[in-house]
Amino acid sequence: MLNSPEEEVLAKACDAIYKFASKGDENKVTLLGLGVVEPLFKLVSHEDPLVRRNATMAFGILASNNDVKKLLRELDVTHSVIARLAPEEDIVIHEFASLCLAHMAVEYTSKVQIFEQGGLEPLIRLLSSPDPDEFNDLHVEALAVVANCLEDVDTMQLIQQTGGLKKLLSFAEMSSIPDVQKNAAKAIAKAAYDSENRKILHEEEVEKCLVNLLGTDNDGSKAAAAQAISAMCENLASKDVFGIQGIPQLVQLLSSENEEVKEAAAIALANLTTASPTMENTNLDILSIEPLINVLSAKRDGTIANAATVLTNMATQEPLRLSIQSHGVMNAIVEPLQSTNSMVQSKAALAVAALGCDVDARTELRNANGLEPLVKLLHSKNDEVRRNACWAVMVCATDELTAVELCKLGALDILEEINLSTGRKNNFSEGALDKLLDNNLSQKYSQMGYLSSSNIITDGFYDYGQVIAGIRIWSLESLCSIIMSSTLPAWCISSFF
Repeated sequence: MLNSPEEEVLAKACDAIYKFASKGDENKVTLLGLGVVEPLFKLVSHEDPLVRRNATMAFGILASNNDVKKLLRELDVTHSVIARLAPEEDIVIHEFASLCLAHMAVEYTSKVQIFEQGGLEPLIRLLSSPDPDEFNDLHVEALAVVANCLEDVDTMQLIQQTGGLKKLLSFAEMSSIPDVQKNAAKAIAKAAYDSENRKILHEEEVEKCLVNLLGTDNDGSKAAAAQAISAMCENLASKDVFGIQGIPQLVQLLSSENEEVKEAAAIALANLTTASPTMENTNLDILSIEPLINVLSAKRDGTIANAATVLTNMATQEPLRLSIQSHGVMNAIVEPLQSTNSMVQSKAALAVAALGCDVDARTELRNANGLEPLVKLLHSKNDEVRRNACWAVMVCATDELTAVELCKLGALDILEEINLSTGRKNNFSEGALDKLLDNNLSQKYSQMGYLSSSNIITDGFYDYGQVIAGIRIWSLESLCSIIMSSTLPAWCISSFF
């Protein structure tokens, strides 16, 4: 029927094929096996508008199948499909021609063909079409093609030079179609993985567009915008802009009920605050602390890990660190320390190292039973987790009460074992061991046989007698509870002169 000389038969045959192909991928495979693609392709350029429309609709649906796409590339259909984007064509033809190109633009060779055969200009022009609901699919599909093309620097430069990039950003910002906004943000994110593309996007003030998308009503658009901000943070100029303009909106998104939005916001905030030379100029303030601490108990590991990273970065500013500590952060960090996810473990331990530099914070962690999971992380086979756990132990061992408790939990034994291994020891394992001994002088003297000139003996110090490494000495309380006998002499000195 696709070879019929009658236009009415052709139109009905194309319509039937379209409906059959729409039922699923299995039907598309069947049609491919029946040899439908070649005769259908000829009808895409038929002189009759109805035949042309129905053929293009069927073509657009079929193009989602990988085997069909392969055949389309062999037939070199790109030029004919781009021709269907002409202004005089029916809007339905525009929609399905764009759909066909969107499927094909996933492949690099097809992307190049679309670019070389002048397909970008009509696609960008379609984005400027009016915006009633009959245009939803058209905008989404046209944007999908442009998005795939934005990944290549040469294409990005061309789109910028022709003014298309500015139109694209304006369209994404002003559109009322959630899928358009979401896909535009995703397109920016994909393009921003290339450093040259990031420079171009910054020149076109992409930051303004993305910040505005954070305020939309659609969760998909918000998450995609946050992901694009994360990607653009590799550009320091963009990072500075987002640090001032985007942080309040991102912090607000941490309270979203949508877990994807919450995670995307946390990642963006982590990227914005990591290795930022202008950290003190960001809008992260006391109001940001509670939402960040709250998401330490979120459902997604990525959310928790990145929230911990932001708190760690904020702790470099002393006023913020003190405020974070006053919000009960050490109680909240205990659960992440017990996570089975190595990324969460690592970031949680690093947060303890950053926030545990005050006695009140260490006391809070000790009272919250946070030292035990921290010590367990010293056993980790993950180098980063073990390194950060050693760092945290070194910080926490600064005061005697915490150092003694860490020793009771076995930290000293584990650190001695780590330091004997060339593959497991790290920059902080030796420092952590020294700190534990320096704040547990009775243990140090019994084990080492000497004290350093910087070690100050205070009330409670006692000489247990020499022990070998790995043997824990008994506390004075434990020794006093032993019933004396002639075979177990002990001396107790109650004061020093």
